[in-house]
Amino acid sequence: MEWTEQRVATLTRLWEEGRSASQIAEALGDVSRNAVIGKAHRLGLKGRPSPIRRQASAPRPRPAKKRQTNVGDRQCHWPIGHPREPGFHFCGEPAEPERPYCAEHCAIAYRRSDNSAA
Repeated sequence: MEWTEQRVATLTRLWEEGRSASQIAEALGDVSRNAVIGKAHRLGLKGRPSPIRRQASAPRPRPAKKRQTNVGDRQCHWPIGHPREPGFHFCGEPAEPERPYCAEHCAIAYRRSDNSAA
């Protein structure tokens, strides 16, 4: 594949229109995405922000911490809902002795093994 003046002009025009390197490679034919990126770099074309970096640098919501919702030590800490969604909370019913959950949620969280049933 040869970079003719016409192909360089097409690359430059499409690059400035904001087309992706893959789209430009497809439009040019017989050239890879990496070849387009390399040629754009050698031509000194203005770089564009990576969509991957943009996502990675976007602030991410932090999940709610267990004790952040005013649940006391003797209250059920069973999570209700998703930590990143509004309305997330903990059960809050009285906890079973020596357990972090109420009787209802202990029945879900703790299962007897076949060996302990006698």
